[in-house]
Amino acid sequence: MGMRYLALAACSLLQLGSFSQTFPPKNYPLDYFRAPLDIPISLAANFGELRPNHYHMGLDIRTQKKENLPVRAAADGYITRVKIEPAGFGQAIYIQHPNGYTTLYAHLNHFIPALAAYVEEQQYKSQSWQVFLSIPPGRFPVKKGDLIAYSGNTGGSQGPHLHFEIRRTSDDTNLNPLLFGLPVPDTTPPVFLRLALYERTRSIYEQTPKIFPVRRSGAGDYTLTPELITVGFPRVSFAVSAFDTQSGSANPNGIYQAVLYDNDQAVEGFQMDNISYDYTRNINAHIDYMTRGKGGPYLQHLSELPGYPAPSVYRSFQSPVMPSPAASGAAVPAASTGLPLTGTVLPARGGVIDLSDGAVHSIRIEGKDAYGNKAELTCQVQYQQLLHVPGNPPPPGKEFYPGMLDAFETEDCAFYIGERSLYDSVHIDHTHAPSALPGAVSEAHAIGYDWIPLQEPVLVRIRPDQGLAAASTAKVVMVRTAGDKMEVRRPEWQDGWASARFREFGSFQLVQDEQAPLILPLGFKGGLLPARASRIAFTVKDNLGAIRNFRAELDGKWLCFTNDKGLAYVYKFDGHCPSGKHQLKITVEDEAGNRATKEYTFTRL
Repeated sequence: MGMRYLALAACSLLQLGSFSQTFPPKNYPLDYFRAPLDIPISLAANFGELRPNHYHMGLDIRTQKKENLPVRAAADGYITRVKIEPAGFGQAIYIQHPNGYTTLYAHLNHFIPALAAYVEEQQYKSQSWQVFLSIPPGRFPVKKGDLIAYSGNTGGSQGPHLHFEIRRTSDDTNLNPLLFGLPVPDTTPPVFLRLALYERTRSIYEQTPKIFPVRRSGAGDYTLTPELITVGFPRVSFAVSAFDTQSGSANPNGIYQAVLYDNDQAVEGFQMDNISYDYTRNINAHIDYMTRGKGGPYLQHLSELPGYPAPSVYRSFQSPVMPSPAASGAAVPAASTGLPLTGTVLPARGGVIDLSDGAVHSIRIEGKDAYGNKAELTCQVQYQQLLHVPGNPPPPGKEFYPGMLDAFETEDCAFYIGERSLYDSVHIDHTHAPSALPGAVSEAHAIGYDWIPLQEPVLVRIRPDQGLAAASTAKVVMVRTAGDKMEVRRPEWQDGWASARFREFGSFQLVQDEQAPLILPLGFKGGLLPARASRIAFTVKDNLGAIRNFRAELDGKWLCFTNDKGLAYVYKFDGHCPSGKHQLKITVEDEAGNRATKEYTFTRL
């Protein structure tokens, strides 16, 4: 059965190259890696699927709603790294293979005993449960099919599954595992849900796209009603909502590829083939971030925004449209700010269609999955100058551009936006009002909106209230709020100003925090353990929700507490706590440097 699927994958990939010449064919080994589980592969998510602030970088393989299934090495090699963290991968294993690839297995519950013992030894040496270990080559060699761990639900997982990745070892770039001939049956084409149209004579973030529902007109064929779209602006771009499924499953996964055609000429396309974690945040330039941030659907742009950073999932198949910089949202010098222009003036990117000829343009969008199954969405679009409606006045605030370093400054607040921060031009406003947070020592400064994405952080500077003595700044933190979200940073101080960097806009204020965290034991009081207790657990609460350090000592020696998903701190009894009477000391520190310590005496039977 497995060989049949491998043959199907090879055939489909050959077909993929024959459908069009827009993207070059792939040349990955199709018979090298086996499935990492002993059960049929059923996908909960695929490579390139859309997630908040990142692409999904591998396959999420269902484990039949169970934990502790055997996880096996996909090929010969050796374990090269192990990662343990409260979020993200949870517990993960990296295996390096002699053919130039590395596989990763994440959200694990347990490692094989020899590896678990090695990891525990390193945790106690570093006195840290959270580790990212590089393991000497040859210490843990594996053969294809060897047991390496047991599946679980640790880290950022929201249900039992195995996260599996294939990376290029030389540069640690993630590759699409579905291109390696894994036994994943798929004969179903992608599905289009909606089409979005944008006026590309102004910023993506200062308009509401026209969104059209689509209707299925045949097997893999989709159209609009009406089929002809008339617009009053001469340059447009498109985005789509679409998903893909695996044969026998209704689970909506991401699409592998989409290409935009104008009058049967390929214009622009994207492909989910290889993405590095260093650039996974580029997703925020790939999707309509504003529409999604306001509660709308995921829309995938079929054009590159002016500030899209390299490398890109896009490929342009013709010369880009070159409107005037001010009209396109490209980076142009703003009014004199006294700051150097450190970026370059960015031209409009590919995927923007020029309709100024007034002719009817036949638009076709071709979507494919990794096996070559194809769907097409068609419509027509035409520019009619008589339909032009004068635009609204510019939004409030100063206009900032991608590719430029620029700033906004007042007497008590300033912010600085770097040349690689913005994807398109946008007006960024600043307002201020009294802060509602307890302990606030500045006003709340609202900067921009949290639906304007940032690639690189914005530097925020705030001057505290005049009544705050310089000696009191040690316990002052900068807090960003946006809706029910809160971020806390310990700022740097210079000339009476506090500075910190954030990757999202919102409301910023300084808060003097002198309140220590609370240490709350779970399951035992006054040093009395239940007779059959198998663990000790604590929760920690902080008034700003910003815990920096947790440390446990048993009889004066560091003790390893886990903190999976950032919830409870848990120690499961092992050889580090033999029978008898013990002294346990817990110390917690928050972001402001406030500490709390509690000591417990208990007896383990």
